[in-house]
Amino acid sequence: MNVMIGTGPDSWGVWFGEDEKQTPWYRYLDEIVEAGYEWTELGPHGYLPTDFDTLKNELDKRNLKVCGSFAMEFLDDYEHWPSLEKQVIGTGENLAKLNAKYLVLIDNTYTDLFTGKPIKPETLDDDGWKRLIDTTHRVAGIAKEKFGLTLVFHPHAETHVEYEYQIERFLADTDKDLIYICLDVGHHAYRKGDPVSFMRQHYDRIPYLHLKSIDADLQKKVEKENIPFAEAVGMDMFCEPFKGVVDFIAFRDLLKEIDYEGFGVVEQDLYPAPFDKPLPIARRTRKYLKEIGIG
Repeated sequence: MNVMIGTGPDSWGVWFGEDEKQTPWYRYLDEIVEAGYEWTELGPHGYLPTDFDTLKNELDKRNLKVCGSFAMEFLDDYEHWPSLEKQVIGTGENLAKLNAKYLVLIDNTYTDLFTGKPIKPETLDDDGWKRLIDTTHRVAGIAKEKFGLTLVFHPHAETHVEYEYQIERFLADTDKDLIYICLDVGHHAYRKGDPVSFMRQHYDRIPYLHLKSIDADLQKKVEKENIPFAEAVGMDMFCEPFKGVVDFIAFRDLLKEIDYEGFGVVEQDLYPAPFDKPLPIARRTRKYLKEIGIG
């Protein structure tokens, strides 16, 4: 197997293009180098410099390479297309120039990421689902034709594609030669899925991984009390791989068995995070993955 390990701004408490609670972008870049990473995602559009020359200079002087980045919007609502298109074009142009290969697409959450309050229905009707699928194909076409990027769709907690049965439906309804999956093993476990079993069934459509885990006791509390995702993250729902419910040894063994070749991007949802918190976690996680033979 060949797992190319990277990380992303999410592990430094970054969810938005601009937010004073977030680690400054230059500190993020410095600290991922300190933690032992050479690959990074760009994070939310506008967090890292969007001017290409500035961005490339900052990456080059730290010997960093880019594996991908994401766009996130309400995929079932055509009124949000201009916002999504702006993200896809802006991010796609820089990804292509940086020789990155992947664009991660995420449906926006049906709860407010700041407050956790519901803002959309939890499930879509058939018309809404069709719009989500159509928008995904549209983005995948732009990514491939304009920028040579592969679209990997990210099932995500508190979006309209979060449970295994929804991901199965998504896979059945999308073009297998155009749309792939970014399997976030932590989010999968958060919604009571088995990431090892799911990876075994669908590895031919999963070239891109997000590696993280969750606290089993907190997950039960969140489910029982219906605590929203934003609040759960603030309670340290996501934890270091060796402390959580995801069986990383079994996952590693499966990656070996299928001779997986692709990216494994370390994430640990931390928003909001004190600025001194992420680096020690990132160091320990990188060390652990090396010790068990992932990357």
